[in-house]
Amino acid sequence: MHPIRFSIRLKLTIGALLPLFVAILVCSLAGIYTINSSIVRQAQEKVRTDLNSAREVYLSEVAHIRDVVTLTANAPSTATAFSSGRLSDLSSLLSSLRAGERLDILSAVAPNGRVLFRARNPGVSGDKGSGERLVERALAGQVVAGTALFSHEELLREGGDLARQATIEIIETPRARPSDKHVGRSGMLLVSSAPVKDSAGRIIGALYGGILLNGNNNLVDKIKRIVYEGVQYQGEDAGTATMFLDDLRINTNVHNSGGGRAIGTRLSEEVYNHVIVNKKKWVDPAFVVRDWYFSAYEPILDLDGKVIGSLYVGMLGKPYAALKQKVTLIFVGVLFFGSLIGFAVSGFIGSHLSRPIRELQDLVRRFSAGEREVRIEVTTGDEIGNLAAEFNEMTKTLIQREEEIKKLNRDLERKVLERTAELEDKNQLLVKAKEDLVRVEKLAAVGALAAGVAHEINNPMAIIRGNAELLQMAIPADSPSREEADTIARQVGRVERIVASLLQFARRERKYLAKTDLNPLLEEILAQVGHQVPLAGIYVRKEFTNDLPQVSGDADQLRQVFTNLILNGVQAMPDGGVLTVATEEDVPSEACVVIISDTGGGIEPENLEQIFNPFFTTKSNGTGLGLSVSYGIVKDHGGKIEVTSELGSGSIFRVRLPMAQPTG
Repeated sequence: MHPIRFSIRLKLTIGALLPLFVAILVCSLAGIYTINSSIVRQAQEKVRTDLNSAREVYLSEVAHIRDVVTLTANAPSTATAFSSGRLSDLSSLLSSLRAGERLDILSAVAPNGRVLFRARNPGVSGDKGSGERLVERALAGQVVAGTALFSHEELLREGGDLARQATIEIIETPRARPSDKHVGRSGMLLVSSAPVKDSAGRIIGALYGGILLNGNNNLVDKIKRIVYEGVQYQGEDAGTATMFLDDLRINTNVHNSGGGRAIGTRLSEEVYNHVIVNKKKWVDPAFVVRDWYFSAYEPILDLDGKVIGSLYVGMLGKPYAALKQKVTLIFVGVLFFGSLIGFAVSGFIGSHLSRPIRELQDLVRRFSAGEREVRIEVTTGDEIGNLAAEFNEMTKTLIQREEEIKKLNRDLERKVLERTAELEDKNQLLVKAKEDLVRVEKLAAVGALAAGVAHEINNPMAIIRGNAELLQMAIPADSPSREEADTIARQVGRVERIVASLLQFARRERKYLAKTDLNPLLEEILAQVGHQVPLAGIYVRKEFTNDLPQVSGDADQLRQVFTNLILNGVQAMPDGGVLTVATEEDVPSEACVVIISDTGGGIEPENLEQIFNPFFTTKSNGTGLGLSVSYGIVKDHGGKIEVTSELGSGSIFRVRLPMAQPTG
């Protein structure tokens, strides 16, 4: 019985296709698993990062309330109102402040802990203040800020409308732990308290204030806006945030099946045990109200470190599920079409290699062993003859190619050396470009931060300035206390100048380009600099190039740059010296160069890399913004500013400005 015989074509086709199919299948499965796992992992890592961002937003709200209460408690007018004991004074002070700062509660407490005045509920006073621990710490001299739990009775004393706002009907929620409660009446508040002291430093009372979180969606909406920037998927918010009081959802932007906010729903029992009971973070997919989310929960602690609730952020799982489905379909398509293409290619190759080739085995072996004068006689005109002729041509060509490869290898080694040298030059340029990019990004980030800080400082500084002026008017000129009031006013002015510098640094003013003569501009600055700083002992040397071309730039901004550099040079020579201001034309680069040098003490080597960084200064009364602003202006004009310095020999600043501004 003869064994079943298969053609070499079929064997070659199967032999080529099977490994290809298996490889594509394995790669597809591995790719699907890897990408899906990566999608889930990245989603979870993102939501973990989102939770950190949400916590910072939450803490910033706490810090805002603390600042409001602390600044109010430290204001002289507050101590005056407490000392007078007149409710009208307290009412005038606290009622407008509570409304202006949008606080839900703001109350004054006497040293014995009894409430003197409630801005929201003036008709109730004389009782022990709500949140006794909060008040006790303030009367002990501490400034306290954080999250606190107020009972229904405490909320009633602070205002009946607050008690109603805090009352939330509990909605039966799947996966929640068993409970017989139907209504939640306690309130979670962001609170702060601070002592009020008289002029002698004695505690004469305390202030406490806060914002009720129950039913107040401003904070979670702010978190969603900052963290998720309003991203939606199929008309539904992709990111959500929630705050829980114990396991009760008291504010949220998660929606229920009816489209409303899911306030009153409860935390699942699994998450409750992990976050509330065990005081641990939860970062895992979770079913939230009516859908799956990539979720992150974090315990919220009260002032005594007790868990009273949790903060939640989550991203909708649907976009990631759709992405995983799309990836799976792509890999399935690749597997299917790859198999078809592999089958076709394998069949084609098999049909051409199924001809007898054993006669060539010995010649191939000899050729592989190094023998080069190898030829086969062409005796037929069929495929074997063609193969034999091709083999002869192949050996001839291979011998030629070996010689060519040797030559190419020599040329390649030479070119590699040349390209390596070019690449090193490009790498140096890339490193410089990267340093410039990092500096620009740092300036932009610090600029945004400076604008925010300056904005937040302006309002309280206005209050301080006003109170300081009132003190100056109230205290006679010959009073011993008048000097301290004048000192406060001067320091307030200094802070306002710093704030103005911050705003100037943060604000990118528009350039008004015009043809500008640098020599007259520098002459004007040098003529006026003596009005800003004393020039005693300073010799000014001018080395201006005649017929210096004009540059295209904003004359006011360039005046600011050169004034700052000249003032820095003068201030670097407190004992006198030589200030040199020179100009020159750089013909090859079509630029003008302004050189400002001094003979002062020089700049420390470790400080040279930092002098253009925002807020870096070695002056006791400097803001660290002058050189940063100058750097930004010069870069905005398409120029460069460089500095060299030697300790004991002075510093040299070179400002290179193009004659024409780049277009586009």
